[in-house]
Amino acid sequence: MPTPFCAEDLRLYRAISSLDCAPDDGMGVCAVQSIDAGSGDVLTNLWLVPTDGAAPQQFTQGDADDSPRWSPDGASIAFLATRGASRQVYLIARSGGEARQITSLATGVTSADWMPDGKRMLICTSMIIDPEHPDADPPEDADHPADAPRVATRLPFKLDGPGEKTNTALHLHVLDMQSGNTTQLTHGFFDVTSAEASPDGQYIAYTRTREGRLAHRSDLWVVAADGSGARQLSRDLASVQSPRWSRDGKSIVVTGSDVDGDAQMRLWLVAVADAVVEPLGSDAIEIVLGSSVRWLPDTPAIVAVVARSGRQHLARISVPGGDVTPLVTGDRHISMAAVSRQGLLYVDQDARSPQEVCCADLQGNEQKKLTQFNAWWNDRLLPDVQVGRFDVPDGNGGREQIDGWLLRPAGQKGPTPVLVDLHGGPASYVLLDFRSHVYWYVLLGLGWSILAVNAAGSSSYGREFSARVLGRWGECDLDQHLAAVDALRSDGLADERVAVTGKSYGGYLAAWAVCTTSAFKAAVVSAPVTSLEHHFGTSDSGYYSDAYSMGGAPWERRDLMHRLSPLERVEGVRTPTLILQGDADNRCPKSQAEAFFTGIMAGTQTPARLVLYPNGDHHFFENGKTDHRIDAVQRCVDWLERWAKA
Repeated sequence: MPTPFCAEDLRLYRAISSLDCAPDDGMGVCAVQSIDAGSGDVLTNLWLVPTDGAAPQQFTQGDADDSPRWSPDGASIAFLATRGASRQVYLIARSGGEARQITSLATGVTSADWMPDGKRMLICTSMIIDPEHPDADPPEDADHPADAPRVATRLPFKLDGPGEKTNTALHLHVLDMQSGNTTQLTHGFFDVTSAEASPDGQYIAYTRTREGRLAHRSDLWVVAADGSGARQLSRDLASVQSPRWSRDGKSIVVTGSDVDGDAQMRLWLVAVADAVVEPLGSDAIEIVLGSSVRWLPDTPAIVAVVARSGRQHLARISVPGGDVTPLVTGDRHISMAAVSRQGLLYVDQDARSPQEVCCADLQGNEQKKLTQFNAWWNDRLLPDVQVGRFDVPDGNGGREQIDGWLLRPAGQKGPTPVLVDLHGGPASYVLLDFRSHVYWYVLLGLGWSILAVNAAGSSSYGREFSARVLGRWGECDLDQHLAAVDALRSDGLADERVAVTGKSYGGYLAAWAVCTTSAFKAAVVSAPVTSLEHHFGTSDSGYYSDAYSMGGAPWERRDLMHRLSPLERVEGVRTPTLILQGDADNRCPKSQAEAFFTGIMAGTQTPARLVLYPNGDHHFFENGKTDHRIDAVQRCVDWLERWAKA
């Protein structure tokens, strides 16, 4: 008999953090995260995943083995592992045995990818930089006490997760896999964020941030493999990532955006010889952040994970035409993919299924699941899932239809309490990720339904739809969520017990909702923006992302930022509100949550709680300390049960 989900199920969940496949026979290798039953620590190991139906097998035994990369000949796997003080490159034969440590760099290695000869890798490592003399090598015996003054000279001077970046830079090196020796290719006060060698190994394409006062923008560069002749290829794009050389070495495909602060990534084609940058396909081709773009074997086309109508699919995109052919579709989210001559390997999940590795042929046919890392899931009571269309106001005086995910308790026929879940972004969409939404499944077991819609502002539905909330946060999208709730009531699926939750932009919108409406019985606000003007100056990205969203900086749009800030209306909160916040969050800093909590406590008699999670960054809910994540889930469930059902 299936049992309901509980918060402790988070300890059972295995997540796939990276994926690769051997170039010829398609043998997969993935990094799998699990949680130690005793300590609660996250453990990461490599697993081999055959595509012929044989059972996957654990390949490494370390606690932090990640980022596997098959060698060009498929005979070995390089990976990053922390088996000491820092993260280093290791190499293991396909046949198994002991992994050999290749690097011993004091600051560790952040990324590693093979060069075509199979004898060298491109690696990035963090280096101490003197901002006043960025080209000078720091003395080997330089002393940097932890309590030394820290001087910021540029923006951003901090990042969510890594923390402050006042005197460090990520630089590109060539690593000799036999000797372990490295040759530095880049120098200066900037970060190299991704790189790939040309097919003949003579040149390296890499993306790097800019130098100067505003250093968040990134460009495509190319350099000879010996470090000479560095040349900038892109200048007008705001951000670029993941360069992929064509087989003839004449062009490079990159993912990026041409507008500062725009989070929606599309494809660009760069001619290496004359540095001409052109769009690849239409701007409706939205590439999922963090996913892979790979060339198909012997075909002038790439495979990419694309976002379309709130789903994440695999698609083939012709080069240079930009024509899109869907390969793997459906009501699912594919998060990463790899390509071999034998077919496609990808990680798949949906609202009723956890992450697993799957495969298909190069046309997207013969799809099959290869792993059962989360077999325990089959013993849980799964929800009924519907993808509905809701008729809502469009914010411009008309009407439109939007998509929404509705999760209901299994077999439930009548009305239930409903949690309205507001996604982040706003240029994002509802994510079907168990780690982010454990509370969904616990609440479903308690008789709740979950409503999560892709309202105006959501990406993957075209530029007009996502741009509609620019300068209008909360003013046109909240009404769409409320209209969807009304539709559920009209259909006899929801009663009066309706609550709201959201994180990041969803946290903003939940805070805006409790300040401007009395529609909700309870609220859980996570990592919110509550004061746009102050977020501009305290967030790692606010100075450009908020300027994009509001159409200008505070000195240009101060009245608008005040009008759209929940903190300006906090005295109107009458909904019992729980606020969850990582105290090391640099994306939506804790001051935003603290100010909102203080406003509720000092300005109203409304019940409120603020919970701060030590060392938690913006992703504490998904990737933080295990005990903290379980605590957050349980507090969310308990708060909603207490106040929405009262």
